[in-house]
Amino acid sequence: MNVAERYVFVVEWYDPNASLLRRYDLLYYPVDGSVEMHDLKNHRVFLKRTPYESVHLQDLFIGNRVTIFSRQLHLIDYGDQYTARQLCNRKEKTLALLKPDAVPHAGEIIDIINKAGFKISKLKMMMLSRKEATDFYVDHLSKPLYNELIQFITSGPVIAMEILGNDAVNEWKKLIGPANPCVACTDFPETIRAKFGTDSVRNTVHGPDSFATAAKELELFFPSSGSGGPVNTAKFTNCTCCIIKPHAISEVLATSDLLSQSPGVG
Repeated sequence: MNVAERYVFVVEWYDPNASLLRRYDLLYYPVDGSVEMHDLKNHRVFLKRTPYESVHLQDLFIGNRVTIFSRQLHLIDYGDQYTARQLCNRKEKTLALLKPDAVPHAGEIIDIINKAGFKISKLKMMMLSRKEATDFYVDHLSKPLYNELIQFITSGPVIAMEILGNDAVNEWKKLIGPANPCVACTDFPETIRAKFGTDSVRNTVHGPDSFATAAKELELFFPSSGSGGPVNTAKFTNCTCCIIKPHAISEVLATSDLLSQSPGVG
């Protein structure tokens, strides 16, 4: 291993005391697992290079969050061209949107997502307003099915997820299959749309076509500001707290059973 090798990432940390989102360069040295941080605004060293055993190279990919000395850092971009070239094909994030017809099958679909090797980093159930739906389908404005798409996506709750994985945009598109479930049933019978879709409107799930589109759509559902976006449908009345413990998640023992029995979970 090259002792001088280092990887650089742009990270954000929300400072609760100042109510500010602060941005840093995070440097990781694989030779000894040490980290270093530079304050981008003030152009100074924020954390001198120091060993940190809890962070590993496999944890460092765009969209992930790592905790360093009690600060949760969100990796938002590569810090230099070398890091981008070396690591760009490792992991990325995309939007997985379960449409109203998919909600009754949410547990089964999340089970499929987990088994495909994706990590679900964000999840929210919501009812889209017409404006939110038109913002989401802005690129479909000239298509014949536009009005049907808007009517259907606002007809019931949807579940939006940020999922992480290797080549996530393309792999998620492969997993969901063609937009027409009839074609999916014939040519790709193991895909999600083949199993649960009905037609080109009621086709269960959505996946962006490119990394740029994924970033734009994720911003609609999970704004980087931490506020705004579609309202969560969770109603905190007549409810309790359900915690799925790590062993159940890792063995995928709980997700499909619990969610299939609780379609209103928000």
